[in-house]
Amino acid sequence: MEIDGIISALVVGAIIGALGRAVLPGRQRLGLLMTFVVGVVAALLGTAVASVLGVAETPGVDWIELASQITLAAAGVSVMSGTKERPKITSGR
Repeated sequence: MEIDGIISALVVGAIIGALGRAVLPGRQRLGLLMTFVVGVVAALLGTAVASVLGVAETPGVDWIELASQITLAAAGVSVMSGTKERPKITSGR
């Protein structure tokens, strides 16, 4: 893979992670770096899903591929946010 392909994959992953986080309601307790990692993984998996479905190479925008990437990113952000330890609230006594 060329350097421009790697850079574009990272940019797409960051955008997909942000979109996946944006479609979820409420506040997610997940850092920017983890959102980025989830986005990159979701972008790769979404492309694989689109390839299996036979819709990875279509004329124009690949809406099914994009929807699968965002759905996977939202699921990943949700899972990672749910597994992150929440701060304990103390009464101060």
